Amino acid sequence: MKRAKIKTLKQTAKNGLFSLVFENEDYSEFEKFILKFRDEADAVKDLNIILSYIEQMINGAGFLERYFRPEGKMKDNVCALPVVSGKLRLYCLRLSDSVLIAGGGGRKNTKTYDEDTNLNGYVISLQKLESLIQVEVKKGNIVIESGMIEGADDKIFEL
Repeated sequence: MKRAKIKTLKQTAKNGLFSLVFENEDYSEFEKFILKFRDEADAVKDLNIILSYIEQMINGAGFLERYFRPEGKMKDNVCALPVVSGKLRLYCLRLSDSVLIAGGGGRKNTKTYDEDTNLNGYVISLQKLESLIQVEVKKGNIVIESGMIEGADDKIFEL
């Protein structure tokens, strides 16, 4: 099992963008995704599309369901960007219209994410995180509202 914390990446008056940071790592999963693909000529166009979507959502109406590609299982809120076709996928956890946890991602070379061990790993981590967050919400330890994940700052999640 890996241990991770939730890191706030960007906060506006209405929306919040977060990511996972695994223990003993300097960068969040989202930051590693950007660093990995920002200098690759055949991936930079897709990366810029994803970053543009996120920027528009955080500064606009929020992380509405229609802006994401459904991924994961029917019972979870794991989704991916971009909605349009492309070579890259960024896997995310939509906790509400105002709260998004950006996970990791990579090149999509298979029909489904679960055919690729790396992509499957990103999705499974987000599914486990969502399950743990739901437990904490039910206990009253975490509150998700208005672009915030209150109570998660000092929590370590065992994924």
